[in-house]
Amino acid sequence: MEAGLSWTDERVDLLRRLWEDGQSASKIAAQLGGVTRNAVIGKVHRLGLAGRVKAVPAPVNGRRKPEREAEAEASPIEVMEEAPEPIAITAHRPAPDFPPPAAPTADSVPLAVSERVTIMDLRESMCRWPMGDPTTPEFRFCGARSITGLPYCTHHAQIAYQPAAERKRDRRVAGFR
Repeated sequence: MEAGLSWTDERVDLLRRLWEDGQSASKIAAQLGGVTRNAVIGKVHRLGLAGRVKAVPAPVNGRRKPEREAEAEASPIEVMEEAPEPIAITAHRPAPDFPPPAAPTADSVPLAVSERVTIMDLRESMCRWPMGDPTTPEFRFCGARSITGLPYCTHHAQIAYQPAAERKRDRRVAGFR
């Protein structure tokens, strides 16, 4: 604020009128001249003008409740009036069409329970594909013979290592780009 301009009674009255008319702090600052938006907001708070759309509770027994108590007891309708209007979403992206699951083949048949191993029984030549929830006692690893140099058996290596071209093709089929 410039040194020559201060909050005179006339400027405070104009501030009150503009604030009650619903003008923004930026517009009020521009009309008053010589003050910033933040100065207007500060003065509004010091004057106690902050609540524009606040329902004032009726006095009980000739006394008004302190503001904080009145706000705490405000009805949900009064609170909702202060909230911004919700925005309706009028357009959305349609859900992608996923291909139907493939019929099980000999390679995708679940492994027999006897081939699954705990971490204590897992060896270097065994498939390390995790099976189940690690937080449960039933958690196991595949345990089938792994491909030399890889941690997985043939079946799980096909799942884990897909060529880049095949991944792109799968995404296009699923509706992604």
